[in-house]
Amino acid sequence: MKLPSYAHHGDAGLDIFSLEEKTLPPGEHHIFFVGFAMEFPVGYAAIVADKGSISKAGLHTMGGVYDAGYRGEYNIHLVNLSNKAYTVEKGDKIAQIIIYPVEIAKLEEVNELSDSSRGDGRFGSTGKN
Repeated sequence: MKLPSYAHHGDAGLDIFSLEEKTLPPGEHHIFFVGFAMEFPVGYAAIVADKGSISKAGLHTMGGVYDAGYRGEYNIHLVNLSNKAYTVEKGDKIAQIIIYPVEIAKLEEVNELSDSSRGDGRFGSTGKN
């Protein structure tokens, strides 16, 4: 098992390494258990993100928010979105984890929201240019 690590000074993401070899055919999902757990203070979250090297090949991480209270083993859920099989080798970098400060929101139910310049505009609400 290799602990998560920063590849370069100043990197935002800690590289996560595979413990197994696995070939993912097109469209296949696989959960890679990575052999470590982490602890950090409330007010932070660890967010799983793609690695550029394998995302170029069509692999994508499927979610992954680890809250401060989680104490179990971390895992990386990958899906192959390409039309070619991809083999992950033992020791390959398969994702990165970024530890972010988070604001813990206090929600309040209301009957009406204030106006904004966007309103309820969705996709493309700002135009194409």
